[in-house]
Amino acid sequence: MPETALDFWFDFASTYSYPAAVRIGALAAAAGVTVRFRPFLLGPIFKAQGWDTSPFNLYEAKGRHMWRDLERLCADLTLPFRRPEPFPQNSLLAARVALVGVAGGWGEEFCRAVFRAEFAEGRRIDDHGTIAAILAGLELDAAKVLAAAQADANKARLREQTIEAAQRGIFGAPTFATVDGELFWGNDRLERALQWAATGR
Repeated sequence: MPETALDFWFDFASTYSYPAAVRIGALAAAAGVTVRFRPFLLGPIFKAQGWDTSPFNLYEAKGRHMWRDLERLCADLTLPFRRPEPFPQNSLLAARVALVGVAGGWGEEFCRAVFRAEFAEGRRIDDHGTIAAILAGLELDAAKVLAAAQADANKARLREQTIEAAQRGIFGAPTFATVDGELFWGNDRLERALQWAATGR
């Protein structure tokens, strides 16, 4: 990565990754920081901690607070919000497509569109039709992209990226990682992460 760079680690099922994905572009540009989108899967990381679902489902009070907090946050940012059903959604397909997109130069736009589909429009992101429609909206060949996403090499890349996230000590999303190894967890730490990426402190 360039010296003034930040890795944005996220799972499409992650609630707070939605506002982070929307906010990060303009904030990073203003800070002079290059951002690298790094989709990964939280499921294996949660499983290693003994969880079979989101902690927001396991701990009812925490989940109630999160949904109300996200409603307030999206209202403050004038972002449309609709609670997805079911939650969490299976993000495997979207993450595989995102990896193809990051390599192809259209990944960030695709990622934001997926988050909008899930958290603003209430659409199922594990549905091939939803992903194909997003790709078509970006004027991409959906069939070709979906085939590339399901290729063995791309599946392996996502597994490797998820393993890397765990090895870095990432336990939730969004997480922002600087060149010198600092980790900042949560949408509310985005500005601090960008400051560190820009200045080293």
